[in-house]
Amino acid sequence: MRVARWYSNQDVRVEEMPVPKIGSGELLVRVEACGICGSDVMEWYRLDRAPLVLGHEIGGQIVQVGEGVEGYREGDRISAAHHIPCNTCHYCLSGHYTVCDTLRKTNFDPGGMAEYIRLPAINVDRGVFLLPDEVSYEEATFIEPLACVLRGLKANLQTGSTVLIIGSGIAGLLYVSLARALGAGRVIATDINDYRLEAAKRFGAEAAIRAEEDFPARLRQLNKNRLADLIVVCTGALSALNQALASVERGGTILFFAPTEPELTLPISINELFWRNDITLTTSYAGSPADYQTALELIRAGTLPIDRMITHRLALAETGLGFQLVAKAQNSIKVIIEPQR
Repeated sequence: MRVARWYSNQDVRVEEMPVPKIGSGELLVRVEACGICGSDVMEWYRLDRAPLVLGHEIGGQIVQVGEGVEGYREGDRISAAHHIPCNTCHYCLSGHYTVCDTLRKTNFDPGGMAEYIRLPAINVDRGVFLLPDEVSYEEATFIEPLACVLRGLKANLQTGSTVLIIGSGIAGLLYVSLARALGAGRVIATDINDYRLEAAKRFGAEAAIRAEEDFPARLRQLNKNRLADLIVVCTGALSALNQALASVERGGTILFFAPTEPELTLPISINELFWRNDITLTTSYAGSPADYQTALELIRAGTLPIDRMITHRLALAETGLGFQLVAKAQNSIKVIIEPQR
């Protein structure tokens, strides 16, 4: 089978490898669509493990069912979670599924940018999601990123609050749309790129602010002299982190969603942020299988305009171009690879 093997963002090669052989409890899936995630282009995170077959946002069809598998059959249209919690450790039992050691070790074989993937038994047991007829393979690639966004938002959003999204890439735009759908009073987005600022307004932002602007002043102008109740930082730039610290209302929350370069640190004033102003700083990583299921239901219901977020549909041989588009973060939003063409 063909795979797109990643050596770096500038070096992605279409290569041949054997179709994975499945065992008991496993599934073989023909990948019809795979999204490129922002984390896929983080070279600092992946270069020491290259070459890799990346891709974890998938929609596909089951073509082979392992012995003992119940509930799935050949021809079923599915999506799947690549990281799976054990459900029995201290972290899972306390509701922190995404810091489970098992979740951090599980994955697809080899990765979604391939014609076929093997789903290990643990993924089949609790991480496969049948696609309703009204959900396309392309839309299925949004289940994983939307699950991650849902996990971050549901724990921190209060109805009627003012939400500031810093960074309007695909994650930021999903936050914009979902915050609007879940009852935010006002949603404001930022970016350095005009194309993405316009997209933010199309997908639900009341206002879009250029990153060079004075955030606190603009927020007070837009928000009855108040700052933001919830800020979601969807970029790892230090300037964005500092803008978030300056733009949060008393009693508000800053959710650091995007990772930063590993050496980046952020000095903060304990008295100003915590003692005097009761600010909460928090993070969110990944999503649980329950978040996946909820994300799928949101997509099925048409709650978010995700089909309009797709800007590029590329053949497997064009995967290198896809990585360039996502890494440059210019005139693209969601880039999808179609391994069967």
